[in-house]
Amino acid sequence: MFAWLRRRRRDAIRRREFPAAWRTIIEKNVPYVAALSPEDRQELVGHVQVFLAEKRFEGCDGLQITDEVRVTIAAQACVLLLHRQTDYYPRLVSILVYPTTYLVPGGRRAADGRPPEGEQARLGESWSRDVLVLAWDSVVSGASDIRDGHNVVLHEFAHQLDQEDGAGDGAPILPRRSMYVAWARVLGHDFDQLVRDTERHHRTLIDRYGATNPAEFFAVATETFFEKPRQLRSKHPALYGQLQAFYRQDPAELRG
Repeated sequence: MFAWLRRRRRDAIRRREFPAAWRTIIEKNVPYVAALSPEDRQELVGHVQVFLAEKRFEGCDGLQITDEVRVTIAAQACVLLLHRQTDYYPRLVSILVYPTTYLVPGGRRAADGRPPEGEQARLGESWSRDVLVLAWDSVVSGASDIRDGHNVVLHEFAHQLDQEDGAGDGAPILPRRSMYVAWARVLGHDFDQLVRDTERHHRTLIDRYGATNPAEFFAVATETFFEKPRQLRSKHPALYGQLQAFYRQDPAELRG
């Protein structure tokens, strides 16, 4: 009953007229959307309306949450939802937005168990429960250059997809159980290769931060998939195929 009511409410939200001011924000701040087909753009704006109706935004360090902030983030987050059955990041409740890079306690514990000292600068993070954090200037810069392979919104929301099953391990919920074997084989192989290339200081297409662990590899690979799709398809065809099957999109063909 509750699921039926939620679907009915979301259908009604998607049928609302999309504000012209929001379209202007997307056209200005999220140029990737212009490459989508008219059908995909229409699907995207419906997702954006549901996303904005259900998620809470909170400004930090004096940042004022405006429609520009909300719509710019939502449009990028919803790119990951196209063509897929979705519950709109069900574990996510609040999105905290800082004006710029923010500091958190960083480092690893000392050998004797003492807590880490110092602070670590971050552009974003996805908590395993209900919060996602972003730096607004990184949101804008990541969206404006759609070919540099770096997009903090795609990265952190990929973590949200990964965490939907309660475990951020680089293996999100796949459409079919039969897909997990190939997923583990392909992503495991390419993760191990990235680790080796990073240790040897070799040049890599996928950002070396992806060598941190399998969860970061999936998030970084997602950035590369959407921002450097042709290069990824050429250099990592099996990985591209797995991400294409998961996201049900073929971004390499958008710019053909």
